[in-house]
Amino acid sequence: QVQLVESGGGLVQAGGSLRLSCAASGRTFSDYTASWFRQAPQKEREFVAAIAWTGGNTNYADSVKGRFTISRDNAKNMVYLQMNSLKPEDTAVYYCAAGSSYTYTSALYPYWGQGTQVTGSS
Repeated sequence: QVQLVESGGGLVQAGGSLRLSCAASGRTFSDYTASWFRQAPQKEREFVAAIAWTGGNTNYADSVKGRFTISRDNAKNMVYLQMNSLKPEDTAVYYCAAGSSYTYTSALYPYWGQGTQVTGSS
């Protein structure tokens, strides 16, 4: 089992920045791919970014490419999402997830955090 706790969400003006953090505990976190997903009201959960267990490979949704950066510190069991140039359409609950597959498919991630709200104001 892996337990995940997100933090760092909040209200930010368009064009601003936030950094989300995800703290992991339980089984060896460094064995897993870590990803961020988000879910806006009345919308399905969507992939945002993924980072392989080594930290060497990353993948991003087209909607955030060039603005968001995912990173991890396996020594601290932490994953981060640096979000720059935020837009109102980035408003959503952001979830941290961990799993064995390097994938953008949410169903393949067995471990999830509780989510943190990010609101971008215009």
